[in-house]
Amino acid sequence: MFIQTEATPNPATMKFIPGREVLPGDTLDIRSPDEAARSPLAQRLFEIDGVTGVFYGADFIAVTQEGREWQHLKPAILGAIMEHYLTGQPLLAGQGGSAADGADEFFEEVDAEAVATIKELLETRVRPAVASDGGDITFRGYRDGVVFLHMRGACAGCPSSTATLKHGIENLLRHFVPDVQEVRPV
Repeated sequence: MFIQTEATPNPATMKFIPGREVLPGDTLDIRSPDEAARSPLAQRLFEIDGVTGVFYGADFIAVTQEGREWQHLKPAILGAIMEHYLTGQPLLAGQGGSAADGADEFFEEVDAEAVATIKELLETRVRPAVASDGGDITFRGYRDGVVFLHMRGACAGCPSSTATLKHGIENLLRHFVPDVQEVRPV
């Protein structure tokens, strides 16, 4: 098994690409050892000193670390990922609940058409781009011209995330949905 690695715009996060599906059709952001209990692989990764986050995309695993050099962490992370796939364990224990099921969304019914357009733009133009950098951005709400987005994986805590939100996503949404005035992270 060959696992590729890629740097991300967030220097604290590295993308690991195992060459097979990881979490097709969904994403999952795990930010603590307690949350990792739902994933045998995340549990393995959090046992590595310095690992502070694990993010699953369709075909990659983004690992966030604090206080360590990647040259020292990469071998242990690669070993944990390889061991997980070789044992054949499921990625998620119980495979329950979607990570991005929209349960926390908020917006007024009068804005439903604008929200539908915003979600379509996020799904078709924004999410594929940020996934290539090891992250994800999901819709959380819309109120008074402000779009609220949840940044996950490498996007959470990334030094360039503010620029991505303000200059990239905000401009895109304003172009297609004139009522959008601002984009904010939640």
